[in-house]
Amino acid sequence: MVGREGGGLMGSRRQFGSVRKLPSGRFQASFLPPGGGPRQNAPHTFKTKTDAHRWLTRVEADISRGTWLDDRAAGETFGNYARAILRDSPKIGVRWRETCERNLRLHLVPLVTVPLREVTASRVREWHAAALRGSGGRTSISQSYRFLRMVMNTAVREGIIARSPCQIPGAGTVRAAERPVATPAQVVALVEAINPRYRTAVLIAAWCGLRRGEIAGLRVADVDLTEHTITVRKARVEPLHDRGKAFDKDPKSEAGKRTIAIPPHVVPVIRLHLDEFAGKDRLFVSRDGSPLRGDTLYQAFVRARGKVGLDTLTFHDLRHTGQTLAAQTGATLADLMKRLGHSSMAAARRYLHAVDGRDREIAKALSELAAHGDVARLPRHITMRS
Repeated sequence: MVGREGGGLMGSRRQFGSVRKLPSGRFQASFLPPGGGPRQNAPHTFKTKTDAHRWLTRVEADISRGTWLDDRAAGETFGNYARAILRDSPKIGVRWRETCERNLRLHLVPLVTVPLREVTASRVREWHAAALRGSGGRTSISQSYRFLRMVMNTAVREGIIARSPCQIPGAGTVRAAERPVATPAQVVALVEAINPRYRTAVLIAAWCGLRRGEIAGLRVADVDLTEHTITVRKARVEPLHDRGKAFDKDPKSEAGKRTIAIPPHVVPVIRLHLDEFAGKDRLFVSRDGSPLRGDTLYQAFVRARGKVGLDTLTFHDLRHTGQTLAAQTGATLADLMKRLGHSSMAAARRYLHAVDGRDREIAKALSELAAHGDVARLPRHITMRS
């Protein structure tokens, strides 16, 4: 609701805004914006008081219809507005914030000093086409576009611009490359080649489908060897530019907090790890007892994969391996989403019928596949979102 304010000179009063005569003889219109903030003046002065009142009437009507745009805020540069969003949004994680800050410096430079009102669809199209012709990678350009789109969508929600200028179909997505899938024998080879301290991490990634940050965030209390389960409660986050500020955080979604049945053939290895390598509190620690760094685990994995000729396999591919092998046991998509912590609004509605008992059946079947599986049945590659 628009508040009343006086201010008309020469004996007149308005319910919205005010008009005053300037020493030049022209008239200035001003008003208090909805939601608070300093008084805003019309972008120009008027020859007559009637013209000033008419302008205020149009502004009042736009506010009532919900179509008013904050012209003062629209004059803010894209760069300053984007940095404010990165600073203030509680939903932006540390690593994504660092990625967006990097892309502001490397790829979004042509738009950084442009006022929000001038970031038009044609300007975005020209920027995107130039970026694709440049030396930047497609993934970085896609990330830059997604961040640009997020910023401009926020500007729409905050009443600064009327419509997002980011209208390029598919510009924010990158076709997922085919990921290699290890066979059970190759997983065994990796386990034998890696430093014994990290064998359990490889097995948990490949047979339980945990991400590297989830593995690094596991506590001893998260492992139940009576029930043969692992519970994911936290994920370890390591900022790219300040590794000393690593911290544990909740998974990105509620689906990420999950209890997973451990395949029986993995249980003895975890039990051995608890006896020989686990910390007092954390399941995985460095030699000095400090929390395991994800980079330390990855470097150990890189050395091991080189020894067994799997140079194209990434640590994250172990997670996709587990998903593929679980599918070979007859797991449904709902089972896989539950086991791996995937979530979306559509999936949440579609797969609520998944039951806990199926997870234990999948874990048992995974062990059977490990011992007697027909490797020829496994696909060589899989394309799957993480």
